[in-house]
Amino acid sequence: MSYTLHHPSTARRSGLLTVVIGLHAGILLAVLAAKTIAPQIMEMPLVVDLLPAPQIEAEPQAKPLPVAKPEPVRQKPLPTPKTPAPVLETTSSQAPAELAPVAPPLPVEPTPPAPAAPAVSQARFDADYLRNPPPPYPPLARRMGEEGKVILRVSVNPQGTADSVEVRTSSGSNRLDESALKTVRNWKFIPAKRGDVAVQSWVLVPIIFKLEQ
Repeated sequence: MSYTLHHPSTARRSGLLTVVIGLHAGILLAVLAAKTIAPQIMEMPLVVDLLPAPQIEAEPQAKPLPVAKPEPVRQKPLPTPKTPAPVLETTSSQAPAELAPVAPPLPVEPTPPAPAAPAVSQARFDADYLRNPPPPYPPLARRMGEEGKVILRVSVNPQGTADSVEVRTSSGSNRLDESALKTVRNWKFIPAKRGDVAVQSWVLVPIIFKLEQ
């Protein structure tokens, strides 16, 4: 079996060529039309004008009237009352000095006479270099007008400090007695001496509380 190829005719070829040319022409016209119709956007600079702010007239302010400054009143300084200080009296201890025990003589053999005991010096508190402060006058006692004399009995050790302090004679005011006790407990003393050796002893310390008139 054989197949025979049929060649298209000249008229048919001319028709196909015409159609192809027409399609190309239509596409070209469409492209040209699109370029013609497309709007062109031009960039324009944005210009902004700034307007000055309106000026607001300030309200007139009232000027303050001058005020006369009062002259300062000078006060005369008041005289400062002097605080009365207690008066100290120098006294010697009335307590008998301790003497060394003396052995009794043997009845059979006579003993030589005992040597004389060395002199005993009393304790002192009135030396200038000790610088013992006077007791303070209690404010309440000063306002109430309390006065008096207190005598303290002080036990002075060989180191020159007070081992104990007690009231021998009261001033009649507990406030004055307590002020004297607290102060004398911290005093320094010259200890009593037996010869050149410091010994324990007692001393009387009188203190007078008197207000100035």
